[in-house]
Amino acid sequence: MELSVVMPCLNEAETIETCVRKTIGFFEDNGIDGEVVIADNGSTDGSQQLARAAGARVVPVADKGYGNALMGGIRAARGRYVAMGDADDSYDFTTLLPFLHELRDGADLVMGNRFKGGIEPGAMPPLHRYLGNPVLSFVGRLFFGSKIGDFHCGLRAFRKDSIMRLGLQTGGMEFASEMVVKATLARYDIREVPTTLSKDGRSRPPHLNTWRDGWRHLRFLLLYSPRWLFLIPGLLFMLVGLVAGVALSFGPVRVGEIAFDVDTLVGAGAAMVIGFQAVLFALFTKVYAMEEGFLPRDRRVDRLVAWWTMERGLVLGGLLALAGLVGLAASLLHWRINNFGELDPRQSLRMVVPAATALVMSFQAIFASMFVSILYIRRREHPALPDPADEAAVVVDAAADRVAAEEAREAKEAKEARVAVAAEGEAGGDR
Repeated sequence: MELSVVMPCLNEAETIETCVRKTIGFFEDNGIDGEVVIADNGSTDGSQQLARAAGARVVPVADKGYGNALMGGIRAARGRYVAMGDADDSYDFTTLLPFLHELRDGADLVMGNRFKGGIEPGAMPPLHRYLGNPVLSFVGRLFFGSKIGDFHCGLRAFRKDSIMRLGLQTGGMEFASEMVVKATLARYDIREVPTTLSKDGRSRPPHLNTWRDGWRHLRFLLLYSPRWLFLIPGLLFMLVGLVAGVALSFGPVRVGEIAFDVDTLVGAGAAMVIGFQAVLFALFTKVYAMEEGFLPRDRRVDRLVAWWTMERGLVLGGLLALAGLVGLAASLLHWRINNFGELDPRQSLRMVVPAATALVMSFQAIFASMFVSILYIRRREHPALPDPADEAAVVVDAAADRVAAEEAREAKEAKEARVAVAAEGEAGGDR
């Protein structure tokens, strides 16, 4: 079978029959060997019976959620290619031919773009059309280097085997983003075709919740991009803290009417610590995600971790700790010079703050090197202990084989003896 069209369904009795009949008509008009799979998520309005009567195959999916329903339908699909779309009659399933042409041409994933194809008035709320979808699609392109203009288009088609290899995990609406993100990270051939969005045919409100599902999409994009979630903010914090710390270590800095002094130096030290911690979290997240298969392997991270062994981490942390202890010793010496009396904070803090910052970062470096080493421990599968019954069976089989071999040898020797006796008898008769 060439094409399976999967539709998630939860109480879509008003529109499910129309969607199925349109899709089957598309198959017949274009000579396509296809099927319609309804991934039912627990409908109670008779959607299942209506879908079957229209010619669809209904697959019940117990786990609730848009992503769970779709994955249940995709697994059950029999086609080499799979198209997915909502069962609310907002997408026109008779226009799937451009998607199929791209798949036949070698694409792994073909996305619809509603902004290029046309959105019917009232089909998409203004908040989604002008803010939600454009912003989330921009974030997806920025974070992952994707070229897709409409990350959340519900009408898309793909090679079933390619998508199954991605190991998609999310069960909610963020499933739409996960598919695009993981396909992009896997360097799949992703293409885009214009599609239209019509006003859906339901009288009830949609299942989509603007703020809850929008946040779930954004959260997913952030969690799958340690670079933008941790690394880039961390580097910015460290850069600002380092520049400000170095400048203020030698004295106050004035910018026009504003004077920056030791109070700002304390903030700079905090920025250095926060930034360094964020960079380390970026490394932890990346290593964990690579080891568990959530993200593809990154050679740069592998090389960094191969260089940054636990021993080198201990050395680096030790050097930072030594620098911090030297700074604290200098501050104690300064206090002794002043007879352990009251000090001018503008002088003493210029030694204490950088020293304390170096000490904190030294322990962060030491603990981080240990934790990364733990993350890189490989799991081993030890061979299972042999079953005593199996061992006994092997011994019995071996004994039986030896007996059979012995009997065969004896039979062979007896046969050879009979042949020899018969040959001697024939020789005596000839004489």
